[in-house]
Amino acid sequence: MQTNRTLTQRLRQLSLALLLASLSATGSSAQTTNTVTVLKIQADQIAAKVSPKLYGLMTEEINYSYEGGLYGELIRNRTFKASPTNTLFWSAVGNAAISLDTNQPLNAALNVSLKLDASKPGDKAPAGIANAGFWGIPLRPNTTYHASFYARAKYSGGPLTVSLVSVLGTNDVKVEAVTDATLTQASAVVPAVSRKWRKYEVTLMTGNIAPSKENKLVITTAKPKSWWAKLWWKPGPVWFSQVSLFPPTFKNRANGNRPDIMQLLADMQPSFLRFPGGNYLEGNTIATRFDWKKTIGDISERPGHMNDGWRYWSTDGMGLLEFLGWCEDLQMEPVLAVYAGYSLRGQHVTPGPDLNPYVQDALDEIEYVTGDTSTTWGARRAKDGHPAPFPLEYVEIGNEDWFDRSGSYDGRFAQIFDAIKAKYPKLQLIATTKVSTRTPDVIDDHFYRTSMQMQSDTHHYDNTARTGPKIFVGEWATREGAPTPNMNAALGDAAWMTGMERNSDLVVMHCYAPLFVNVNPGAMQWRTDLIGYDAMTSYGSPAYYAQKMFSANRGDVVLATTAENLPTRDWQPPNPRRNGAASTNLPAMQKVPTLFYNVTREAPSGTIILKVVNSGGAAQDVQVEVGGVPSIDASGSAIVLSAGAPEDTNSITEPNKIVPVTATVDGLGKNFTRMFAPYSITVLRLKAR
Repeated sequence: MQTNRTLTQRLRQLSLALLLASLSATGSSAQTTNTVTVLKIQADQIAAKVSPKLYGLMTEEINYSYEGGLYGELIRNRTFKASPTNTLFWSAVGNAAISLDTNQPLNAALNVSLKLDASKPGDKAPAGIANAGFWGIPLRPNTTYHASFYARAKYSGGPLTVSLVSVLGTNDVKVEAVTDATLTQASAVVPAVSRKWRKYEVTLMTGNIAPSKENKLVITTAKPKSWWAKLWWKPGPVWFSQVSLFPPTFKNRANGNRPDIMQLLADMQPSFLRFPGGNYLEGNTIATRFDWKKTIGDISERPGHMNDGWRYWSTDGMGLLEFLGWCEDLQMEPVLAVYAGYSLRGQHVTPGPDLNPYVQDALDEIEYVTGDTSTTWGARRAKDGHPAPFPLEYVEIGNEDWFDRSGSYDGRFAQIFDAIKAKYPKLQLIATTKVSTRTPDVIDDHFYRTSMQMQSDTHHYDNTARTGPKIFVGEWATREGAPTPNMNAALGDAAWMTGMERNSDLVVMHCYAPLFVNVNPGAMQWRTDLIGYDAMTSYGSPAYYAQKMFSANRGDVVLATTAENLPTRDWQPPNPRRNGAASTNLPAMQKVPTLFYNVTREAPSGTIILKVVNSGGAAQDVQVEVGGVPSIDASGSAIVLSAGAPEDTNSITEPNKIVPVTATVDGLGKNFTRMFAPYSITVLRLKAR
């Protein structure tokens, strides 16, 4: 079935490529609108410079973005702290009982352990613990997995067998599942367990197995088999802490990230990463904010915290240095968000002396990122494994502080702004809402809208004054489709991006949000997310491919372009509601274009990049007139993302239903006409001479 689906997708892509290649300068015989739109490009007139950092990524822990997502850890609740009362996501195996124990902590950070009461393990009936990961543990053939855990026994205990066990076709991991060689995918033995806490590590190598996510990690104990070991062996409880399992990671980075998702991000060619995110930065309370100093160092020394904004535990395995390593791996610059004294349930820190510790935290955090090894926090970063400083140009102070009804952000921003500028005068500081006491370098705007709202507002920044702060559109998305966007959302996104790109002398950066979603039932807290995945596979949505097309074809300058005869549709804006009631004054009907465009030029090649979005249901002929250059080659290239209907989408079962197709096209020149398919996003590259 998978083979047939793949063949169908390839045939569809080939057909579209042949269609693109066959289009002449006068278009095709496909049904089009009656009028011809005219785009006049003046290639010798620069309207704006394209910000080199325009396209980036925004991330936060939502929808199991790190835990069960990008972060490589395969064990769920590895520190046993996800619940204070029960052993969430852990089960007992065989003749055993498990419980949480606060009397046998590994250390102050990991102050609870899992107690395995295995007083009567049999020779053929081992007792132990099992974990099924985040909706399954993915195993692939001939692959090496690294398992580690801390353990101690009341008496000198052992051996422990660490196994990856298939549960495909079984109800659970039973004793038989552990001992049945046909279900054990890989195993290794720890000969003995000390009476004191020690770290144990094993390598698990799968053979020629079928790829599957229906697996568990199982750790069992049994009576020793040799007569001499039985002489000193005494059954008793065993305690575990920090039980971890890692597959191969992107670029083999220790404590690293999942390769397939990282490759999807790398293909987007992002310029920056905004982290640690929005609500995840603030927390519902000050106590549950992203406290960066608790996210560095060995993972066994990180206490973790409740991600209470999205209601699940974060081990903080994805800590500050891991975010920076993510930037390094994808050659992005960090856009660092620092906690600014406001949390989501309304707690805020009063400006003045009360805020000083948080100001110092922000200064220390910047020093950890940028300081050399002669500084306190630069030396700590080196101790943590990265002696070289990271580049840093932008720091965001807080997140969405328009929610703070106390009005304290002006004072909080000013105090943090002044302290950072005094020590780091070259840093560009971002405000999350308008402030009056200081002039920020950049303002962060957020937009979550429907496709038609996006399309109706593509001129949002056209007439914005260029005398004030620059703009960072730090969160935005067309929210249509779940768990990932459909084609209509991608069309809204692409239309909106033409406006941001056209105004990128002002809009210096933007990033879509949220970035990730685990598509398993119960994993999603926010509808419409850019990239979807389960334990085994991942995919890009149509909106992902729109982002990728724009980012990879951004150009360096915006060329002056005018349009005539743009097609439009009538649109009734949504009825505004106040205090839960609809207004009696209906908004006026609007005419909204169905064709959107922007034109940039790439240096040093001089290639002209024309982006066209046709959100309408009919093909549209466009006459393109290029002035200001001696000639345009007759042959160029087109990248087209299109769908048969706006509701079409990609999914975990059909990941490549809508993907861009690239083809060489002919019939170009200084004056040519092209047909743009319905529900399509096109990047047309013209070779200027």
